[in-house]
Amino acid sequence: MKKVKYYYNTHTLRYEKLDTPLRVRLLQLIGFLAASIVTGAIIFAIAFRYIDSPKEKYLRQQNEDMAANYNVFMERLKQLEMKMGEIETRDNTVYRSIFGAQPVPDSARKKDMELKNEVKLVQSMGETELVKSIATQLNNLALVSAYQERSFDEISGLIKNKEKLLASIPAIQPVSNRDLTRIASGFGYRIDPLYKVLRPHMGLDFTAPIGTPIYATADGKIKDAGFNTGGFGNRVIISHGAGYETWYGHMVRIKARVGETVKRGEVIGYVGTSGKSTGPHCHYEVHRNGIPLDPIYYFYSDLTPAQFDRILKLAAASNQSFD
Repeated sequence: MKKVKYYYNTHTLRYEKLDTPLRVRLLQLIGFLAASIVTGAIIFAIAFRYIDSPKEKYLRQQNEDMAANYNVFMERLKQLEMKMGEIETRDNTVYRSIFGAQPVPDSARKKDMELKNEVKLVQSMGETELVKSIATQLNNLALVSAYQERSFDEISGLIKNKEKLLASIPAIQPVSNRDLTRIASGFGYRIDPLYKVLRPHMGLDFTAPIGTPIYATADGKIKDAGFNTGGFGNRVIISHGAGYETWYGHMVRIKARVGETVKRGEVIGYVGTSGKSTGPHCHYEVHRNGIPLDPIYYFYSDLTPAQFDRILKLAAASNQSFD
């Protein structure tokens, strides 16, 4: 039932029925609709500004995760950059200097320099650009690491070669000489036992009973083993590599064979008096690139500093050689 409205008419002093014109009703309806639309728009704007939709919440979470990952990535990249810098410094100034190798030139680390420039570029990027560049950054870092790994492989080769070189350098006495009494004649000009004149003596004479073992003083390969008509008698020559050779003369018996590989400390023959000799002894020479050197400086694995000082004085004495 439609509700009827009345109003008090002051002119007629009676309550009269209220009739609303159609125009007024239309205006009221339009006003109501306009107010509703404006109110709805305001509510929607507020909701859109301060209340996220599920999709927006998901995107916002993704954005926050990306920002966190960005910070982690940048921190990790800085740490790797510092680590690579430290490794390069040790590579050039420590490892390679130990083994006498040339430092790696900066041009060889061009990729590393490119990486440093790209790191600066990454720092200025937004998160979207960062995502696109991560693969490139990691790839470049992998290239630098691979180059450094090859450098360390080279250093490992230097270590192995250095070990081989050290094993190839004469470092012990050819006969047992713990009490340092067996050096009878040193390197240099000595009186020839037969002709009684000064002649160059290119080695050391170690006196010992016949049959005393003679040892290889370094790793090497037997170059010659047999009787020598030049005065050495039964002689052995060992080629050690790196230009080193050692000669052992006047043996009573040769144990080594030509082409055989020997190790430092291995018996190659026995003391005798064959060839031009005035008594049982081992004549020992050290050659480098064909030049005879004083063997006294190649006993560093055998002697203490005090023993070396003593044997140096014994070898320097001007006396008569045994051959």
